[in-house]
Amino acid sequence: MIVFEKIRWKNFLSTGNSFTYVNITDAQSHLVVGPNGAGKSTMLDALCFVLFNRPFRKISKSQLVNSINERETVVEIEFRIGGTDYKVIRGIKPNVFEIHRNGNILDQDAASKDQQKYLEQSVLKFNFKSFTQVVILGSSTFVPFMQLNAPVRREVIEDLLDIQIFSRMNNILKDRMKDAREILKDCEHKLAMSEKDVSTQKKTIEQMEKMSAKHTGKMQARIKEIDGKIQENYAEVELFTKKIDRMQDIQEKYDEMKDMRVKIQSNLDKAERDLKFYWENDECPTCNQVVSDKTALIDGAQTRKARFLNGLNVITDSLNRGNKQIKELKEYADKINASTHQSKALTAERNRLFKDVNRETPNIDAEKEILKEYRDKNLAISIECSEVNKDHDNLKVVGTLLRDSGIKSKIISKFVPIINKSINKYLQRMDTYFNFTLDDEFNEVIKSRYRDDFSYASFSEGEKQKIDLSLLFTWRDIATLKNSAATNLLILDEVFDSSLDDQATDELLKILRGLGDNVNLFVISHKGELLLDKFEKTLRFSKTNDFSKLAAS
Repeated sequence: MIVFEKIRWKNFLSTGNSFTYVNITDAQSHLVVGPNGAGKSTMLDALCFVLFNRPFRKISKSQLVNSINERETVVEIEFRIGGTDYKVIRGIKPNVFEIHRNGNILDQDAASKDQQKYLEQSVLKFNFKSFTQVVILGSSTFVPFMQLNAPVRREVIEDLLDIQIFSRMNNILKDRMKDAREILKDCEHKLAMSEKDVSTQKKTIEQMEKMSAKHTGKMQARIKEIDGKIQENYAEVELFTKKIDRMQDIQEKYDEMKDMRVKIQSNLDKAERDLKFYWENDECPTCNQVVSDKTALIDGAQTRKARFLNGLNVITDSLNRGNKQIKELKEYADKINASTHQSKALTAERNRLFKDVNRETPNIDAEKEILKEYRDKNLAISIECSEVNKDHDNLKVVGTLLRDSGIKSKIISKFVPIINKSINKYLQRMDTYFNFTLDDEFNEVIKSRYRDDFSYASFSEGEKQKIDLSLLFTWRDIATLKNSAATNLLILDEVFDSSLDDQATDELLKILRGLGDNVNLFVISHKGELLLDKFEKTLRFSKTNDFSKLAAS
């Protein structure tokens, strides 16, 4: 279970240069009140930003920076999972992203996207959409579960049931399948070549047996023909060998140019970084000293960038030409190998024919021994290919299990009745008496007591909100049951200010009071004065001189 403990932020939206601090666990229930624009919902955006690098509402990252101070936007959150303490710090101007575990900062050399992936997959076991479905029910830009498309609904459920591992395994399997297909392809090629050797040798023996009955003169004519072809091959080999000799230093020069390109690219990258730094900074973010003669530094960086870019283009053109020459070298080498191989085969045939001419009887027994060797080799390759094919088929079977229709589908089918039972339990507690079920693809089936069919879209806003609340509480129950995405934090944004009638409001308060000691509830409301006696602690936001302020009571 994730226990969120503390969150604080500064220079974030309307918050000024002093930290706004919220102790999440200091009370079971919190009422967040204040006038419009005072910053009541800022906690939602700060929470999502620090964890997922995006705010809860549809606000661009550049707009998160306080418009008056325009720098040093920072959000920090502390939470505990089991016996491990975590702290995440994320900032803008300058950009900051740090993950601390038990007081030690994790590898800062890792790419930000890799750190974010680690945070979501290995620590939180949440992505943004799953988190908002379990932790937050809001107004504004919040998208309830029933308004998500099918793939995203499935993603949320997989997070809750802790079966994302099968999706990651499937991705790994796809790479293994690709490798297995390549291995199988190579093996099948080897087998085809081996079968060709057997077939060719069988034909050779058949030809020798036929030749034994023919006149020796025909053998001599063939020997002469072979000699001519061998001479042609020798001439061809000599020609291409001379060409290779003239080009023997191409590979070395090509490797040198590749190294040179890496160095030029590195210098180009540095020039671009310098240029970006001089454009974006008037002073050093480390020592706070003013960058002097900024224009000259920018011009110098642009000059270096242009010079390195030109050098990169020149060296790339040279590499392209070199690559073409290396390709030509390979083609020459292939032709030499082909001619040499053919000459060897022809020489072997000539020798056999020469002996046959002298003896007037071909040495068929020796060729049959070669055929036996070819057949033995073919058998070994066939066995190897059989094993490779078996491994490939086994991976295909595993792939079938890891698909959405495999293991994951069976697990989901097991939990769908539990999910539906929980949804209807909460609907009934809010005095809503229609039967709401989700199928295995998470499409809703809604029937009234008279068996009339409805859809989510056909209900009033108040009834939709009851469904959304029932789903939220259900997801939290499932998360707790699986101990996968369970968390202490629950935030309701303006839920009491919207479409709920008085009876539904009372029932919702009863549900909230019954969530247990492991839940820390935050309710954001414009009806604060009507709800004050329903919550342990009140957080009052106000606005002074265009800055949001928090007062707790």
